[in-house]
Amino acid sequence: MRVVMLMFDSLNRHMLPAYGCDWTHAPNFRRLAERTVTFDNSYVCSMPCMPARRDLHTGRPNFLHRSWGPLEPFDDSVPEMLKNNGIHTHMTTDHYHYFEEGGATYHTRFQTYESFRGHEGDPWIGQVRVPDQGDAVAARADGFGDQDRINRQHMPTEFDQPQTKTIGAGIDYIRRNAKDDNWFLQIETFDPHEPFFTHRNYKDLYADHYRNYKGKHFDWPPYRKVDGETPEEIEHARFEYASLLSMCDARLGDLMDVMDEQNMWDDTMFIVWTDHGFMLGEHDCWAKCWQPFYQEIAHTPFFVWDPRSKKQGERRSALVQPSIDLGPTLLDFFGMDLTPDMTGKPLGETIANDAKVRDVALFGLHGGHVNITDGNNVYMRGPAEPANEPLFNYTLMPANMRHTFSPKELKGNIELAPPFKHTKECHVMKIGTAGKMPGGEDVRMRMPTMLFNVAEDESQSTPLDPNEHRDVVDRLSKGAVAVMDELNAPAEQYERVGLADYR
Repeated sequence: MRVVMLMFDSLNRHMLPAYGCDWTHAPNFRRLAERTVTFDNSYVCSMPCMPARRDLHTGRPNFLHRSWGPLEPFDDSVPEMLKNNGIHTHMTTDHYHYFEEGGATYHTRFQTYESFRGHEGDPWIGQVRVPDQGDAVAARADGFGDQDRINRQHMPTEFDQPQTKTIGAGIDYIRRNAKDDNWFLQIETFDPHEPFFTHRNYKDLYADHYRNYKGKHFDWPPYRKVDGETPEEIEHARFEYASLLSMCDARLGDLMDVMDEQNMWDDTMFIVWTDHGFMLGEHDCWAKCWQPFYQEIAHTPFFVWDPRSKKQGERRSALVQPSIDLGPTLLDFFGMDLTPDMTGKPLGETIANDAKVRDVALFGLHGGHVNITDGNNVYMRGPAEPANEPLFNYTLMPANMRHTFSPKELKGNIELAPPFKHTKECHVMKIGTAGKMPGGEDVRMRMPTMLFNVAEDESQSTPLDPNEHRDVVDRLSKGAVAVMDELNAPAEQYERVGLADYR
């Protein structure tokens, strides 16, 4: 038995043919839906990039205990468990956050791995002089934008781009090992994460737009509200995303071709998923993380072929969370037991017959909303007080995205906390965060408590009055508390978002 997992970053569900989009050029995503089971109720869990990957390794949510950071010494890692039980594990990736201080303990859990450079502001090509902006560079003007301009000079064709190299290396692995058994391949590309850098052949798929657009170059949306961008520029950003999506589609087609070529389908699970979506002007918002996790971010595409049930061209309505469910699914597929700390569920029966695995799904970002959904409703519990406190990081690996915690963050702000159930009797550092989200204002203005019926209002255009839907609020709040109890969530998290009365 083998598994091939293709993971995209920031792949938008509502831009794919399988989920109703009729204008993007994505024939291989349509082909994928015909070859696999398509999930209609797939949601994120911990956000964003590395928190989602910690979920994937450990099979449990981490956003209630800790923000962005490495795997912890006490964490179970599914790739490592597979490796230690005779399953060859290999990762090909261009996701450069793996190789910063805040993510440096993930790739080493695989038996082997390959990485490719050049995305976003990856500190890759050493060059003092920043090239002129020209007509094919990011609009961002900070240091990451400068490095991105330098990096793009060294990718004159799509075959020089890291996505092509990453998926190509995965194809090489498949061809090299197609006659062997017991392996897991994780192919992971940063695309279609911003900036939306593609070459002319993919923009030509949307020739009418590019022929008529006369505005500024805009392929790197900022993390803020829409502010000053014209309707034409917003539309242009969506076409820039669509062009990159079409490149992802082409590489997906390459991968599916080699699955056909090597007769892999009889004994190889094939998984395609993403960590989260991305906002392209919807709700007057760009990007992710700083705003509520609307459906464009939280409701994700998810496709699986399972050779055990051989179901294809079918849809599933069960409420799933790939970031915590895929680790248990992999262990189950290879005949291994889950660890006691895993709360994600194996999806074999769900793939086969839409078996239910949970009543509610909990998702969010450390210090942000605690979101609860039953698949029909989404309830976003925002901070109960302006200070967004109490809030702590519980960790033995204190690191932010690109650097360890600074002395300023640690000095006088740290104590030793008793073990949690999942820390294997290890005490952990309890580090205060002062309850701050980026910007420092009253976060309730950006993280208001809101209720939506997404079954009837997928675009979340009309929030429901919680007082008029108290039965839904109470049911979802009790469901959230039950999940938080199962996770041995820090006591202050209930207080921070006003759920203490439901315990």
